[in-house]
Amino acid sequence: MSPPDSSSRLLRVRRLADPDARSRRQILSRTAVPDSGVREAVASICRTIRRDGDRALAEAGASYGGGRPDPRVAPSEISLALDNIEPFVRKALEGAIDAVRRHHETQRPADTSHETAPGVRIDRLWTPLRRVGAYVPGGKASYPSSLVMTVVPSQVAGVAEIAVATPCDEDGGIDPTLLAAAGLLGVDEVYAMGGAQAIAALAYGTESIPPVDKIVGPGNAWVTAAKLEVFGACAIDLPAGPSEVLVLADHTADARLVAIDLLCQAEHGPDSLAVLVTTDPGLAEAVETEIAGLLPLLPRRAILASALADHGWILVADSIHDAVGFANEYAAEHVSVVTADAPETAARVVNAGSVYVGRWSPESAGDYATGANHVLPTGGLARSQGPLGVGDFGSWRQVQTLTREGLASIRTVIEDLATAEGLDAHRMAASMRFDPTTTTTTTDGEEA
Repeated sequence: MSPPDSSSRLLRVRRLADPDARSRRQILSRTAVPDSGVREAVASICRTIRRDGDRALAEAGASYGGGRPDPRVAPSEISLALDNIEPFVRKALEGAIDAVRRHHETQRPADTSHETAPGVRIDRLWTPLRRVGAYVPGGKASYPSSLVMTVVPSQVAGVAEIAVATPCDEDGGIDPTLLAAAGLLGVDEVYAMGGAQAIAALAYGTESIPPVDKIVGPGNAWVTAAKLEVFGACAIDLPAGPSEVLVLADHTADARLVAIDLLCQAEHGPDSLAVLVTTDPGLAEAVETEIAGLLPLLPRRAILASALADHGWILVADSIHDAVGFANEYAAEHVSVVTADAPETAARVVNAGSVYVGRWSPESAGDYATGANHVLPTGGLARSQGPLGVGDFGSWRQVQTLTREGLASIRTVIEDLATAEGLDAHRMAASMRFDPTTTTTTTDGEEA
């Protein structure tokens, strides 16, 4: 059966087997890295913040929005928001915090110690970071859930200081639910600042903001470009591109649920990506119909229509094997599996930020309530990156302890490899511990 005609549709429709190599690359091609124009503009902003500190931060906030003249949010403002929060919202936040904490507590890194030879011991030790910056999108929208997802794992890791940056609105206000979430988490260092200037201030520090060791959290293209720009002055989690979802479905899927799962992530912004890969052309037709019916009911329908038109695909696969193969090539941030054998199919999806298995596993459950982290790789980075976790908030070090006997047992390995590489000091560092008269060698291998 052929896929339905794609004329006048909300999403582009293709047979997965039909596109040539160039067309397939077009579908697969995307990146979490902003374009060069944004990166050049952001580099200029970051240089200015690094040079001029608080004054440049205030000027950038006035020019680009998202900041107050004095960005530090008073603890009393956080306390007031927590005091005034609606009870049902507080209960929801507490439930989310508890679930995220319980999940991330299972991720505590464990030190290891072992001998590679008698008398040669290597310890691998993990230490939490001292100070972390958490960027939480804000301004026109509010994401207290992202505050939870970035702060809780850092607390579980044992980070001593957590600085939160979030944009304010045009009147200098910050969403009270976000501030209440900060209060519930015991975070009292919050800054009303957004965009590239906020990332630069966290990375480089200013007269009033101490620099951080690492910056985590999602953001727009300017935030992502700034994270890439400051990398080296501090660490970052990963570049966060537009939100994306891929739904794998067969003839058993409920078209209305597939439609809402596509819309669920596409409503983040007009650059969000939504892809359905199905083995059933009839489902493709039905999902399109359901989307058309659901769109008028949603407040963000204009954003959704733009996202679907520019970044939406329905791909009809000849087999579930081909569908899974494409999903692993695409490496989406969110992958929803709704097939007759959903657990078996999901087990074959190896490149994804987060996988949702079966009818009762909507993406929004992971965004808010399961405890899994929703800071995920995008732009194909799920081929090599995973969700934000406790391990991202610390660093490993190796501690090597050798006895005399241990060094003796590997001495010839050191000396022979050092000689092969022409690094005499390396060779002598081992040899001189046994023979203080050890000398250098000439180019023909004889002692000088």
